[in-house]
Amino acid sequence: MSLGPGLVLTFAIGLVAGLRSLTAPAVVCWAAHLGWINLSGSLLAFMGSTWAVWLFTILALVEYVTDQLPSTPARTVPVQLGARLALGMLSGACLAVAGHVSLWVGVLAAAVGVLVGTFGGYEVRAGLVRSQQVKDIAVAIPEDLVAIGLGLFVVSRF
Repeated sequence: MSLGPGLVLTFAIGLVAGLRSLTAPAVVCWAAHLGWINLSGSLLAFMGSTWAVWLFTILALVEYVTDQLPSTPARTVPVQLGARLALGMLSGACLAVAGHVSLWVGVLAAAVGVLVGTFGGYEVRAGLVRSQQVKDIAVAIPEDLVAIGLGLFVVSRF
């Protein structure tokens, strides 16, 4: 894969992690497990293992539920942002390896995507809730679906 598409895809998987932190590694794990991306022979090969697939899938499902709880902190607080950056950069690293793009370039593009997804997603969600005068869940569920759909689209491009 050339650098341009590699940057776009690693940025996009970071964007997914910014929206839903655990969706990005979950879709990357499934892609590796199903052979859509090749991580074999790399330090990231564990992402295609059965245990990683199930662990990240279960954690992503838990995140969809806990995101709806009023006690869940904003995605922009330092702990949440740090987790999103770590998981987004891991996911970006996997796609960089699979696409034969520089690991560090992929990780950096994913980190930028995480920041855009985190802060942009927060502003869009809050703005829609205010402007449409709807409950947060009415925007949160479509946001979940966007994150899942974008994640699957990204990993299917390999």
